[in-house]
Amino acid sequence: MSRVKPSRPFIPLKHRQPNLASPLISQQAQLSIIIPVLNESRSITPTLMALQPFRRLGHEIILVDGGSSDDTLMLAEDLVDQIIGCDKGRARQMNYGARHAWGNILLFLHADTTLPDDALEQINLALKKHEWGRFNVRLSGGNILLRFIERMMNWRSCVSGVVTGDQAIFMPKSTFIKVGGFADIPLMEDIELSKRLKKIGYPACVKSKVITSSRRWEENGIIKTILLMWQLRYAYYRGVKAEELVKRYYP
Repeated sequence: MSRVKPSRPFIPLKHRQPNLASPLISQQAQLSIIIPVLNESRSITPTLMALQPFRRLGHEIILVDGGSSDDTLMLAEDLVDQIIGCDKGRARQMNYGARHAWGNILLFLHADTTLPDDALEQINLALKKHEWGRFNVRLSGGNILLRFIERMMNWRSCVSGVVTGDQAIFMPKSTFIKVGGFADIPLMEDIELSKRLKKIGYPACVKSKVITSSRRWEENGIIKTILLMWQLRYAYYRGVKAEELVKRYYP
């Protein structure tokens, strides 16, 4: 699928000169926030409005569309720096966004997730000691079970070094290139990337929290969703293909 609309002039990759030499972020480094979307009109406006301070500081937002048929692109048009399109698939979309990114630091953000106010400061601090990182997560709902789930997610990812996309993974573009980006699989792309990133170091576990929607948990049932995710991850670790797992995740 062709590029939909950039609001900055597009420069082919071979003509760009990003600063990829150092894994450390400086005050002058540019952050590229990459958001894969597919029919996200319910959540995209508040997500992008919360990111406008980043744009005012010279950082960019890239929306990568997988073929939305709702109002996602219309709602996003004036709130991002690039809108590009490719075949659907979160891993494929994020890789495509990284390929078109101007910044030397990449942050992969879900369309229903909001960054903390001190995100830039925390990324600066994290990448002085680590090659990649993630934020703690808070689920948006008020159910007490969600507090338990988010605590376990944060603890598990820090101990294991295996991070989920909900936690807003970030790294220098040089690191992303070094590990080969996301595997082009329909599910578990964040788990698979974490395995390769762990070989060069464990992630920075930023305690500041991103807020992500708990809609999926609440609509499908909290306990049922927990059990499903455990079953899928266990099956993936046992070698079941992501193409098979996605059929269970989206029956």
